[in-house]
Amino acid sequence: MIQRKAYKFRLQPSPDQAQQLHVIAGHCRFLWNKVLGMNLERLESKQPLMWYHEVDYWSKHWKRSEEYGFLREAPAQCLQQKLMDLSKAFKDCFDKSQPLKRLPRFKRRGQSDGFRFPEPKHIHIDNRRVKLPKLGWIRFKKSRAIEGTLKNATITRSAGKWYVSFQVATIVETPIHSAKSIVGIDLGVASFAALSTGQIIDSIHAFKAWRDKLATAQRRLAKKKKFSENWKKQKRKIQAIHSKIANVRRDFQHKASTALSKSHAMVVVEALKITNMSASAKGSINSPGKNVKAKSDLNRSILDQAWGELKRQLAYKLEWLGGELIEVPAAYTSQTCAACRHVDKVSRPSQELFCCTHCGHTDNADVNAAKNILEAGKRAVFRFCQEDREPERIAHAVLEHRKRRPTQQKRDNDFFGDFKRQGMPC
Repeated sequence: MIQRKAYKFRLQPSPDQAQQLHVIAGHCRFLWNKVLGMNLERLESKQPLMWYHEVDYWSKHWKRSEEYGFLREAPAQCLQQKLMDLSKAFKDCFDKSQPLKRLPRFKRRGQSDGFRFPEPKHIHIDNRRVKLPKLGWIRFKKSRAIEGTLKNATITRSAGKWYVSFQVATIVETPIHSAKSIVGIDLGVASFAALSTGQIIDSIHAFKAWRDKLATAQRRLAKKKKFSENWKKQKRKIQAIHSKIANVRRDFQHKASTALSKSHAMVVVEALKITNMSASAKGSINSPGKNVKAKSDLNRSILDQAWGELKRQLAYKLEWLGGELIEVPAAYTSQTCAACRHVDKVSRPSQELFCCTHCGHTDNADVNAAKNILEAGKRAVFRFCQEDREPERIAHAVLEHRKRRPTQQKRDNDFFGDFKRQGMPC
């Protein structure tokens, strides 16, 4: 199997190189916004969209013109990659299989600044420095060895700092997970996760811990003259707080997902619709919502847990180790008794306690839900195999379930196949 990884390091550019990075990111952002605006006008007038092969043709004419000749300062491949990203964003917007359909948005300076170098032959790594087109040699903080065949390099900017991510691919044998167990996980807000084994992982509430400090910094920003030097300085402080919150949350989730993926061959979670769960309760003028403040606090806590990111990390880490992530419907998992399977919402009198009204079984409410999730996962995967011993059934079910889902390579080919057939660079 082909294993893809990304190694992210902080860049240490000189002042001139930092200025060049800003220029390239700005040109890519300008091209994105220009083509996006043209496509939105086409949508309003009910005309067909311009896709990658067409806008790439026009971008070459723009670079030869006097008005947009500044685009020649950016590497051509970076501009092409930005146009491909925009085409993919439009494709995802009109893809019926995507749960969330949203038109691409205009990019603002200082937000999502980044560009990609897709050709490995133009990227040269020499210990703690990297050579990139039109940028030359740039030093970076190398915290670990880069293993695998280099595929591309992506430059990003976050909280005023520049980072480089090297994507590599390695051919490895199909792994077999060392563990032979399966576990169900109930994700929550009061506790981050409850396992069917009885273990409970407490939440760190990253945003809640920094909320007061962030609010103070934002109040100070509101009192300063917009775009003044003091305003910009305070803006950087707010960005640093947001970056700290994200780093704390990311570190916690990586440690939790690594421990879970190493301990169990199969992990079963609920297929939660986070967008619906965190929808606003404000309502409208004619029909205002109820308990708006309480619902707003709940939405903030749900988004602070970042359940979608945890599932993403579990999916690829389990795949690397030979395991599998299973998603099951979330309906009635918190109202069903894990002992007798009786369903009654009265059985959960409080947030922490579950007491079955039919058989009297008592347990932690989240642990009881995790056991129900585990049983739903077993019913979903064990129908593929006939072995009697559960460890052998789990190993066999992992292989069978993996055969039934599309690979990342197939998903990439579905999108980039049209470009390759037309001779376009990908």
